[in-house]
Amino acid sequence: MNAPVKPVQAPVVGVDVGGTFTDLFYLDAAGGHFRTAKVPSNRGDEAVGFLDGLKTFGPVAGLGSIVHGTTVGTNALLERKGARTALITTRGFRDVLEMRRRDRRHTWGLWGDFVPVIDRDLRFEVDERVLADGTLRTALEPGQVAAAARAALAAGAEALAIVFINAYANPANEQAAMEAARAVWPNDDIACSTQILPEIREFERTSTTALNAYLQPVVGGYLKKLDDALQGEGFTGRFHIVQSNGGVMSTATARRLPVRTALSGPAAGVIAAAAIARAAGYPNVITGDLGGTSFDVSLVVDGRTSLAAQTTIDFGLVIRTPMIEISTIGAGGGSIAHVDAGGLLQVGPESAGSRPGPVAYGQGNTRPTLTDANIVLGRINAERPIGGKLARLDVEAARAAIEEHVARPLGLGVMEAAEAIVRIADGKMAGAIRLVSIERGHDPSGFAAVPFGGGGALHAGALIKDVGLKCALVPRYPGVTSALGCVIADIRHDQVQTVNLTLDALDEAALDRRMVAEAAHARSVVEGAGLAVDRIDILFELDMHYVGQTHTVAVPLPVEIRDGTTGIDRATVSTAFDKAYREQFSRLLPGVPARIVNLRTAAIGRRPAFDLKALAPRGAGSLEAARTGSRPVWFAGGWHDTAIYARLDLPVGAVVHGPAILEQPDATTLVDPDLKASVDPLGNVIVERA
Repeated sequence: MNAPVKPVQAPVVGVDVGGTFTDLFYLDAAGGHFRTAKVPSNRGDEAVGFLDGLKTFGPVAGLGSIVHGTTVGTNALLERKGARTALITTRGFRDVLEMRRRDRRHTWGLWGDFVPVIDRDLRFEVDERVLADGTLRTALEPGQVAAAARAALAAGAEALAIVFINAYANPANEQAAMEAARAVWPNDDIACSTQILPEIREFERTSTTALNAYLQPVVGGYLKKLDDALQGEGFTGRFHIVQSNGGVMSTATARRLPVRTALSGPAAGVIAAAAIARAAGYPNVITGDLGGTSFDVSLVVDGRTSLAAQTTIDFGLVIRTPMIEISTIGAGGGSIAHVDAGGLLQVGPESAGSRPGPVAYGQGNTRPTLTDANIVLGRINAERPIGGKLARLDVEAARAAIEEHVARPLGLGVMEAAEAIVRIADGKMAGAIRLVSIERGHDPSGFAAVPFGGGGALHAGALIKDVGLKCALVPRYPGVTSALGCVIADIRHDQVQTVNLTLDALDEAALDRRMVAEAAHARSVVEGAGLAVDRIDILFELDMHYVGQTHTVAVPLPVEIRDGTTGIDRATVSTAFDKAYREQFSRLLPGVPARIVNLRTAAIGRRPAFDLKALAPRGAGSLEAARTGSRPVWFAGGWHDTAIYARLDLPVGAVVHGPAILEQPDATTLVDPDLKASVDPLGNVIVERA
């Protein structure tokens, strides 16, 4: 269903708060101009860097809308710093959250532990029962729920999750429980499974609902703090949050569904990288976001990002909601290099973050990081650090830290040790890229890397050679690519509802009514976000499998709502299932009945298109004028005289042969001796073999 929605043009700012820097992209579509900014993050009080960045563009009150990519929810899960949460569930199902799917932390080992986010003494059981077909066998006694809620509060619980077995088939008991709990609960931090994930499979539904409740006070408190700070600056526009699926939602939805903000910031970067690559003529790319704390990798095939219905943030922390598939490793610019007990050099996962940051920042850290190694090797300009916080970087302090913690223990020289740190980090990044490409059946030689973040372009050459990638496409402003993604991301709302019927037993009229109702609700959520869109698209998808199978395949339905109906019929579903199943498994199973497990509905509000040509270099310029000098840089065991260029001054068509370094305020691009770099019509730098 394509419905036009009149867009309203107003200045919009995308804000990506990372562990080290806060990146911003300002777009005034009406005035036809943009600006970028990069300011240090303030760990523990992210609102400070958030506002500092916004003020670089002028009065905050003059902004029309702000779109924010956040890692607050992700960090709370990884660090187990969510709220103290209680669970009320069906009697006999208290331990679903702990039993999981009986997976193991170490596949081939017999050891390892798992601590659920809700302690067992905060999991309460009540008498209720709904059968799988929706039949209400045992009605709920609201008094039991009220008593359990009071006991949870007395035990110090701050948030509450309510999950009843088979509630997806009939939500009556859960709805009654929600009303009873709200009567005694002192805040709005209550998550009910039929509102979070009305889908079959009790563990995934319990885990997702529990994690949503676990995050509600944390994410809600963070967003309230930002809201209050913005109001204090006179901001009266719209404030939105990037979801893990790459879409945008209102802050009201984010407070209600904070579990959908996990991987929010990295998702925005993938959206922008995919858009830049498509515009440049590269439909197949592997994105790599190298920030201060991590390296995030995602695969884009035929111009489309890869969406997963379920992901695991950490062992046992399963979230079942659509998310862009992103693999994360602890190898960022602030990752600390150390020699382990076995005498092996390691880089990360521990990070120095923004405070104290790398040793060269002079803020108290004494252990070397990946950034320190790049500084010592001459690859980062100590006189012009990105972010604008420091006048210069302390190269000698970085050298001393590498000598003490890496070179001396390994019996190496300082330069060899610095190069070893970079090589170890490169190896970890290459492994992450192989994980999302080769191990999924894709030949990396047919893919271009899109490195971004503050440090991605420093390692692009090594990844081309180590993995065998076709080339690397470095965006015009790599350091603020995730912030750009916040600006161009569409508004999106996903819903799921279990159907659980064989295709032969399908009531076509009932499915049509359900699809129309789901579409209306999803559309209302997108419209309620209040962000300008050109149109709203409604997409339908079924989870299906053959009877007897456990896992499902995603089956897109080629239907639209016209005159209040989708016109769906059994033949359309059967044809779509055969097509999807054959594409995934290369064969069908004739004679075996097919089952529809879930109906998925997505409403996508298409934002006004941003013409990426606006980022292209202006004026004629010349290669000679862009050259700012040279300096010695360490490559492969020795010093090389390396040309330095002001990257943003390079004209379209310019070709730079390595060794060379392209510097700009938000990032540095390294061109190895056996590589070359050229500027395409959109201002991207294409790094490839010479």
